[in-house]
Amino acid sequence: MLPEPYAGLRDEARELAMKVEPFATEADAISTVHPEVHRLLAESRLSALLVPGAYGGRFDAVDPLAVCVVREALMATSGNLDALFALQGIGSFAISVAGSEQQRARWLGRIASAEVLAALALTEPEAGSDIRAVSTAVSDQDDRLVLNGQKSFISNAGAAGFFTVFAREREAFSLFLVPADAPGLTVRPSPEIIAPHVLGEVDFNGVVLDESDRIGDAGAGFALVMATLCIFRVSVAAAAVGLAQAALEEAVRHTASREQFGRPLYRLGPVAERLADSWGEIEAARLLTYRVAELARADPEGTLHLSSMAKLVASETAGRVVDRCVQVMGRFGLIRQSKIERLYRMARPMRIYEGASEALRPGIARALVTELTDLSQEGTSAS
Repeated sequence: MLPEPYAGLRDEARELAMKVEPFATEADAISTVHPEVHRLLAESRLSALLVPGAYGGRFDAVDPLAVCVVREALMATSGNLDALFALQGIGSFAISVAGSEQQRARWLGRIASAEVLAALALTEPEAGSDIRAVSTAVSDQDDRLVLNGQKSFISNAGAAGFFTVFAREREAFSLFLVPADAPGLTVRPSPEIIAPHVLGEVDFNGVVLDESDRIGDAGAGFALVMATLCIFRVSVAAAAVGLAQAALEEAVRHTASREQFGRPLYRLGPVAERLADSWGEIEAARLLTYRVAELARADPEGTLHLSSMAKLVASETAGRVVDRCVQVMGRFGLIRQSKIERLYRMARPMRIYEGASEALRPGIARALVTELTDLSQEGTSAS
């Protein structure tokens, strides 16, 4: 049982999801912000969870468990809705923790109300998991900062009011707040992906910036991106849990109502095995996700490896579960634009974005070896 206020937030998120349900298929089939989804999200005030209380938020600081509870409920209904909610935090978190008072006052209240949408411009054509390979850069020209480069597959591009842009600055990396209407900034559509998503290619051609556009200190960009991941990577795990739960519920409804060989499908051995395994794996992923979210609230920087673990486990679980659910539903699991087919397509990208499974495993393994090595050394010292 979730304690308050999280149980209440779950109920609010489920209420919002129910309002979106009638047109969720339509929303999830487009690569733009669905206007009714946006309106309902703004009306719900759930975006206020993604900024500090001093700027219109509902907690003193962004609470990872609150974000997880909401994302689990939203993703079970609509990927468009879930992404619209989550990106408000992903795109603005650096401003919340390191922005100037002017930046916070101008943008965070509008993020809380969903009046303005946010975006984090991180990935590039030649820099995905290895963000240190970015080539977008800021240079000093005639006492001005000038931004040049290209970002690729940027969520909310074309809809965002501003971008937090990760760029090279001299020998380090910095983050800059760039309004979407800045001269020299242009957006082009990204290639369509199997689960439609609001994506765009963002070009910066001689975008002139001021020192006041930098978020935090010069050279602090990498640390700020890591801080964002510390809080929000575990929320991807929650979204994956919500997706897997929705797929299982679709499969249960089907297998309980359809008979084969004189009995309900769920009573056939192979079908029962798949349902039971899926339920157990979902519950395990949910418990891990909630536990990590609690730890991240107290010590976000010290739990990035655990957030990565939760994201890895939950996204891989979602892939297995939805595949099993399609299998037990047989031909009915293959019907185009059915909910299970939509969930199947949405599950696959979750193993790639915000840390591909293959990119996460080495970091988790390093943390494991470090932890066990330290424990071994402590034991040796004690003896």
